[in-house]
Order: sequence, then C-alpha cells, then structure tokens
Amino acid sequence: MKSPGAPIFFFFALLLLSLFQTPADANGLSGPELVTSHIPSVADDESEYNYEEGSGKGPEDWWHLKPEWNVCKFGKRQSPIDLTEPICIDIPLGILQTFHWPSPAILRNRGHDIMLGWQYGAGLLHIDDVTYELKQCHWHSPAEHEINGRRPALEMHMVHQSAENKIAVIGILYEHGPPDPFLAQLEEPLKRIAYGEKNVSVGNMYPSNLEVLSRYYRYEGSLTTPPCTEGVVWTVFRRVLTASQQQVELLKAAVEEVYMEP
Repeated sequence: MKSPGAPIFFFFALLLLSLFQTPADANGLSGPELVTSHIPSVADDESEYNYEEGSGKGPEDWWHLKPEWNVCKFGKRQSPIDLTEPICIDIPLGILQTFHWPSPAILRNRGHDIMLGWQYGAGLLHIDDVTYELKQCHWHSPAEHEINGRRPALEMHMVHQSAENKIAVIGILYEHGPPDPFLAQLEEPLKRIAYGEKNVSVGNMYPSNLEVLSRYYRYEGSLTTPPCTEGVVWTVFRRVLTASQQQVELLKAAVEEVYMEP
C-alpha cells in the first residue's frame, strides 16, 4: 500500500534498483545461492543449530555454539517478545510505506523453516528515512511472538535489508481458519519440498499480504535465530490473519520432508 506522498520516492527507488540488477538465466534465476546471499548477517547453514531442547544445539545452547552468538543469551533487546510488553508501541503510527512488485522467487528448505527468496527483491519498505528492500520471507509454526502470553498457529517474517545492511522484519501472525491466498499459491511447490527437493523455483511471486494491513506494533529487537543480531526494526501487524490447518501442516511436513495426503 502506498502512503500519501510516497509514489515519487518509490518510483526513483525502483529505478535505482533496476540499474544494479544482474541478468537472469533462461529460467529467471541464476542460482539459488543468490536468494540469501544478500543477508550475510543471517546464519543460513541451519545444521549448526536447531529448536530441540536438550539436543545441545537448541535455543538454550545457541549462545555458546559460536563466540559471536553469545548475544543470543546476553543481548539486551532479544526477539521474539510478548507483544503486550511496554517496549511495544500499540498506537497509530501511520500507514506503512511499502511498494511491491512481482519478482522471480525460489522456495527453499533451510532445515527448520521454509524460506521464499526473491532474486532481485520484491518490494521496498520505508521507516524513519531508511529504505529497506524485501529479500525473503519464511514461516514459523507455532508463531514466535506472543500476544498476551498466547502464541498463534503460524508467523511469517518478511525480511528487508537496507543499503547499509540494516535489517527490518515485518511479522504477520495467523490463526487456523480460512486458507491464506498467498500460501495457496505455494502449495504445489511445498509438496515438492516435502517429497525431498531442497529448492523449487516458483516463478514470479507478488508479496500481496501487506496490502490490507495498517495497524501494527513497532519495536527494536533482534534476529530470532543465530547470530541473534540486535538492532533489527520489527513491525508486527496487530491484525491476526488466517491460514488453514492443512496449510500450516504442509509447511511443517515440508520441513520434515514428510508428504501429507489431502
């Protein structure tokens, strides 16, 4: 959704981005490694850690697996949080300044989550005079953020990065209910992931989820996985969307590489 006064800004930003794009191959992607190479601060080799308590690599142990990960325990602004905490701002902050376009994307199994990455980015986010480019989104089930101590069924993170390597993440929460239209477009590729494929090209994908959401929490936190880097600007929408139980289970099955029959 464009905010008043934003069209001129986004037109020139989009023009600048086009000047730096690299030609794609015949399939529209020059390699799956390009999807995450834009975000060096995120640990992409997720075999180095997991979410299993008592495994020696779970969240309670992240801080000592690598020296640079000790912020996972000793950081002062770690995410996720309960969104009722005073650190959150639950007041009208104005319409979120975003602009999106379709772009070639690839679906990837990263070990404990499923990530959709855009080769050339697929949108812009403008916060406090900083412009961030949408690089990828991924899902967590159950959700990572809580609302009044309750964790919704699913959470999507839309990861943005600025030219100065600053990170801004948009969080969207889901309860079980009617199917999510965005996830519906990915059901067949997710089944292929569940059958064992690690990377599946999905063609042009348009990140439409943000177009109807305008009230949100805002706080400064961290990445929710190692290296738990702080200074991340979080925007979590207050409105909880819906995804069908089958869609949520398909995301889980894709991670576990266990196909579920309809």
